[in-house]
Amino acid sequence: MAQLSDDCFAFGGKLLAVEQAEALIAERVPPLEGTEEVPLAAALGRVLAGALCAPVALPPFFNSAVDGYAFRHADLAAEGETRLTIAGRVQAGAEAAPVAPGTAIRIFTGAPMPPGADTVMMQEDAKEEAGAVLLPPGLKQGANCRPAGEDLQRDAIALRAGRRLTAPDLGLAAALGLTRLTVRPRLRVGVFSTGDELAEPGHPLGPAQTYDSNRFTLMALLAGLPATVSDLGILPDDGVATANALAAAAETHDLLLTSGGVSTGEADHVKAAIEAGGRLVFWRLAIKPGRPAAMGVVGGTPVVGLPGNPVAAVVTFLHLARPLVLRLAGAEPEPLPRFAAEADFAYRKKAGRREYVRVSLIFGQGLPVARKYPREGAGLLTSLTESHAFAELPEDVTQVAPGDRVRVLPFRAVF
Repeated sequence: MAQLSDDCFAFGGKLLAVEQAEALIAERVPPLEGTEEVPLAAALGRVLAGALCAPVALPPFFNSAVDGYAFRHADLAAEGETRLTIAGRVQAGAEAAPVAPGTAIRIFTGAPMPPGADTVMMQEDAKEEAGAVLLPPGLKQGANCRPAGEDLQRDAIALRAGRRLTAPDLGLAAALGLTRLTVRPRLRVGVFSTGDELAEPGHPLGPAQTYDSNRFTLMALLAGLPATVSDLGILPDDGVATANALAAAAETHDLLLTSGGVSTGEADHVKAAIEAGGRLVFWRLAIKPGRPAAMGVVGGTPVVGLPGNPVAAVVTFLHLARPLVLRLAGAEPEPLPRFAAEADFAYRKKAGRREYVRVSLIFGQGLPVARKYPREGAGLLTSLTESHAFAELPEDVTQVAPGDRVRVLPFRAVF
């Protein structure tokens, strides 16, 4: 269980910049304790608990990188063709006999180099003739060979602690002969939505209700992170019920996420519910959309209250919840992907806050072109399904003109 102090997120300012929020998480939130050992096939996406050192070299022996002919470089003539008798052949998985002076060994990719041989001529560059091979001049010593340990030396660090294991990571571990890895425990995350205006998909809508979408968006975003997710349903607009639900969920989860109920209206109960069971530090982020956000600790468990508007919920998830999940899971920081694009729109904004504008990306020659979604509004779900990225406009920018260079965050890369 995460056991944070009530004041671990304490911040005295009015608006918190994105980098400040991420720095506070990195500095003040410890990873969950404990480790577990899992089979290699079950380790995808898990967080490596300690540095993985190579128990063997990779490759473990001197071998051929191509199909061809192995020989002693000293036998290669400086000018004109060299004729060497083919004295044998060696395939991958077989042992190789030594190569004698003036001879060559037919060799295949991955086969061990014959003792005494130090160079391989690719079969495309050589010519067999009457039991011999004709080699052209000019090949460098050691060509087309892979020394033992070329990829990784024995006892070298193969994977760092805190790495979220990917498919290539598991392939590397298998190549080192490993069958199990020691990883951090999965984070247990509970997800609530809030509000009497929400109905469960599949149920009849009331006269003033909409179907809940944020909960499913957030659970899908969490599915790509090292977490086990619990669907905790919809909380009513009732302060006592909300406080009781948060306190109960805090006992069995390492992190709680809510959406909605974090603004200043009479029916916004999440902030008060956090205060009732622990301590609230209301983080008003200096971003748009997504400024109203609540963050606090209930019973030692961190609680993040995200805005109710779908786009704002996604933006604040990426900048608050995602780094918090990675930190609690013991993972290395993973900055969101960003790259430059050319704006195909005009836009004005206030100084002092960062804005995220939904754009589609058009790729061609030069920089991709960022085309703004034609409608505004943080409640437009189609602005996410019909866009590719957020154009991230810094605090000091007040306007964008067509042709300006902007930084974009391709959210489909993290959805």
